[in-house]
Amino acid sequence: MAFLADIHFQDIYAEFEDANYQGIKNPISGEFVNIRTMQSQLKSTRIFNENYFAFTTALDDISKKGIKIVVLPGDFSDDGQPIHVKGLRRILDRYSKKYGMSFFATTGNHDPVKPFSKEAVKKDFLGKGGKEQIIASSERNLKISEEEQLKPIITSGIKNWGYKGVLNEMSNFGFYPKQDYLYWETPFSNYTYKAYDFKKASKDAALEKRVYPIQDNTSFLPDASYVVEPIEGVWLLAIDANVYVPNEKTSGLVNNPDDFSGASMGYNNVLSHKNHLVDWVKKVSNKAIKYGKILIAFSHYPMVDFNDDASSEMKLFFGSDKMQLHRVPNENVAKTFADAGIQIHFGGHMHINDTGVRTTEKGNTLFNIQTPSLAAYTPAYKILTIRSDSEFEVETVVIDSVYSFNKLFPLYKQEYKYLEETDKLGIWNKDILKAKNYGAFTEWHLKELTRLRFIPKDWPKTFTETILKSSGKDLLLMEQENVEKINKQLEQKKWNFNDFESWTGFDMIFDFYRLRNADELAIVDIGLKRLEQYQFVCHKLSKSGNEIFVLWQSIFEKTVNGKPSNHFKINLKTNSIEPINP
Repeated sequence: MAFLADIHFQDIYAEFEDANYQGIKNPISGEFVNIRTMQSQLKSTRIFNENYFAFTTALDDISKKGIKIVVLPGDFSDDGQPIHVKGLRRILDRYSKKYGMSFFATTGNHDPVKPFSKEAVKKDFLGKGGKEQIIASSERNLKISEEEQLKPIITSGIKNWGYKGVLNEMSNFGFYPKQDYLYWETPFSNYTYKAYDFKKASKDAALEKRVYPIQDNTSFLPDASYVVEPIEGVWLLAIDANVYVPNEKTSGLVNNPDDFSGASMGYNNVLSHKNHLVDWVKKVSNKAIKYGKILIAFSHYPMVDFNDDASSEMKLFFGSDKMQLHRVPNENVAKTFADAGIQIHFGGHMHINDTGVRTTEKGNTLFNIQTPSLAAYTPAYKILTIRSDSEFEVETVVIDSVYSFNKLFPLYKQEYKYLEETDKLGIWNKDILKAKNYGAFTEWHLKELTRLRFIPKDWPKTFTETILKSSGKDLLLMEQENVEKINKQLEQKKWNFNDFESWTGFDMIFDFYRLRNADELAIVDIGLKRLEQYQFVCHKLSKSGNEIFVLWQSIFEKTVNGKPSNHFKINLKTNSIEPINP
């Protein structure tokens, strides 16, 4: 089966049914498209536009491999807008009909942004003349800030759907029972495996029955979790780990989306606000054992530290409110779900390629497999092959060659020209439009994201002011160690000082992000020699005794030496994980 996480699908060819607006015309193809600006893409952790083509390319690749089960671990949309969810459903229906694929989805924090529908606005669509085009679902609270701003487009297609709208549109993809499923249940079902009946399952599947209490049982929120048996002997456990915590002060209105937080925290909030899921997972895993089913769990959020166990050092280095460290699940999450019976779990949310392993005091082991995003570096999906009830193979497939990935580039040139003429600050690097393939395009995306957002926002100035513009040679000599001694060490490795003049501290930081995003997959792009040079320099800097350099060396070293994440096998009898070499 294939796992495609964080698609963040936006239908760039969508037509708004209630607005007289086609979008902007591509001067080369003549097509009208509704796309976001390049400026917005390069300050976001995800690509908004080109992933449309990457997604269909991945589905074509999956079809060629003959894979019939495709799992979507959340963020299949990019804020649950009706226009985009409908577009996604049409594509999934097409591949289901043409190739016999079955899709199984779970919700992410960008699908229902809030549990109930709400008005929304996107201010960064690309409009006429390279300007930003506002598209909103309502004129309410819409402010025009600039005289030359394009007139806003008003359409209900851009609102944020809640659970009801999203699940109704995506009903064919696991959220509700189907005749051809061998079994299907939710945490709220009232039937047994032996007494399973499609009609009864359909009745129990009504969304109003799939709710859990909050605020001392005075309110109820939906839970889209389910377990399904799509083929004999295999259970897919879809955990809806979205948790919308009520605000301290609420409006008193029924189903007011603004009374709740977003859901990006994931499992840390599940344990405190959605504990019924833990009890249900225990029941499901016990039934899987009883009836001889192989249980594969998936959800949007990671269950294990996704920073190669460097999170404690990263909190000291960056600060606990930086680098998305608030999203790292605490250790009790892995312990709770491992002891509840989860052994293999596929997650997303972080747009990274990673594997985390935890074994509890009771001897239960959880393998958490982080699926990369097709909308970020490195764009890839995972294939799970079940060899037996205890032996599993996981392969990561990179989608670097995408037809039409540069189709929108002429429009970005119009945007760049406008930004250049209006002397906008923080303008993006137009060299991204020289990318030769989609893989290179996502690499450029990460590089610009590092320059325009990550470094200014997350990195301590005491580090970057010293490091950023320094060459590798400068960094080697920073602590005034004996030059002759360093030279001898370099000779032993068949290096010289010139090798270290070809890169800067910015290159090292950017390659740290490549490793953090892609793990093993980034080594080909970085090169083993360069990676070893980074490690050599980090080791030298740590010898200074400067705490920030000591932390950096530890973070970098742990990031380089994570668990197998590219192509590997898992054995549940021995609780082992081993790489499969190409």
